[in-house]
Amino acid sequence: MKNYEIVMGLEVHIELATESKLFCACSAKFGADANENVCPACAGMPGMPAVVNKHAIELGIKAAIVTNSEITRKMTFDKKNYFYPDLPTGYQITQLYAPICRNGWVLIETEAGPKKITLHQIHIEEDAGKLVHDNRSGTTLVDFNRTSVPLVEIVSNPDFRTAGEVVAYLEKLRLLLSFAGVSDCKMQEGSMRCDVNISVREAGSTSLGTRTEIKNMNSLKAIGRAILYESERHIDIIETGSGELVQETRRWDDAKGMTFSMRDKENATDYCYFPNPELMPVWISDEWIEEMRAMLPESAEDKFARMTAELKLSEYDSKIITGSKNLSNIFDDTLKHFNKPKEVVNWIMVDLMSIAKGDNKGEDDIKIDCAKFAKLISLVDSGQVNRTIGKEVLLKVLNEEVDPEDYVAKQGLLSITDTDFIKGLIEEVISEFDKSVKEYLGGNQKAYGFLVGQVMRKAEKKADPKAVNELLKEALGKLG
Repeated sequence: MKNYEIVMGLEVHIELATESKLFCACSAKFGADANENVCPACAGMPGMPAVVNKHAIELGIKAAIVTNSEITRKMTFDKKNYFYPDLPTGYQITQLYAPICRNGWVLIETEAGPKKITLHQIHIEEDAGKLVHDNRSGTTLVDFNRTSVPLVEIVSNPDFRTAGEVVAYLEKLRLLLSFAGVSDCKMQEGSMRCDVNISVREAGSTSLGTRTEIKNMNSLKAIGRAILYESERHIDIIETGSGELVQETRRWDDAKGMTFSMRDKENATDYCYFPNPELMPVWISDEWIEEMRAMLPESAEDKFARMTAELKLSEYDSKIITGSKNLSNIFDDTLKHFNKPKEVVNWIMVDLMSIAKGDNKGEDDIKIDCAKFAKLISLVDSGQVNRTIGKEVLLKVLNEEVDPEDYVAKQGLLSITDTDFIKGLIEEVISEFDKSVKEYLGGNQKAYGFLVGQVMRKAEKKADPKAVNELLKEALGKLG
């Protein structure tokens, strides 16, 4: 069999972090009841002209800056008259002739080293509604809440050769745009979606093969599987001649692990673009660009450098924290109240993330009062509460928003540090568990852990673990 090369380009749709929609004042918030956030304007009623959301343009400028793109000074909107059943007007307002920016690039890390992915353009457009198919009745309902929610579509050049490069690029975009405040980039909520344009060719060839598009992918794992399947499908057809490769749009079925044809892939002429006469051009000045640049917060890369150089944290810890805008914010906000970076990182990575995983939540879904979180870490760090109790109190802080200091005091959870009291508990344990004592003295370290656990049980988990260990070893040493 010949050697083949995969050639891919991506179209990534990012919902902008605005409070309202692109052309009206309706809420753009995710998760509302069906058709709750709809008005005559986004419902396409006659006589309701679109009015551009200025904040959406500002977020588009920030997206252009962090992707090293050339910003268009006179930006215009266009109509795409390809029929949209999930848009009330039947067409989409987008940008073709003068998008907000062109010719950007993003640097990604690959197994072969750094690679520059070049961007054809970024344009602003309105999102479509959501079609809900009822197979039992054979009907389709439309939820227009998402109609006219502002998007940027980031169109790359066909620079990708492996699924790993695609995943690295999407992860990089997620960090660039979430840290810049452009979008929350939550793939599970559809605020970051990806279309993969894929073809294969013989290794060494410079011509492009027949291209297919895998539509609306919103999971990195699914994207990797879809690329593998579709590239193998292309190669199999080329090698065996068992079918015909046609330019088309395909749907990924994650349960079946296969792509299925949706429709022939359209060209620009099929979309019938023409300038939107209802929307005036938007002029983007140098001053406006510099104002947006000055408003950009610390990037993930800059924060990683600061955490490793100034805060002396490990590269591993710093990478985990800067891998999520939400974790990064929790770290910063907690550090304002308790200035011990390593302790804060440990509580986030070991405890917060573990609880979130147990609740089937992602890193971006963690919500906690950072002032209370800092109080809890301080209580444990100072020895007033042991770590076991601290973990239990953390659950109360997360689920019931209790104040750690008040809760610990009212529940009598302060650590027991009275050495005479702890010695008394140790004497009871040694007396009750003579067999385990002998096993420990015989070299069984597991028996020691059992004895520590029994002391803590008698102390209702409130004894200072350090004192328990020191005093227990001292007592067992005298027996040996």
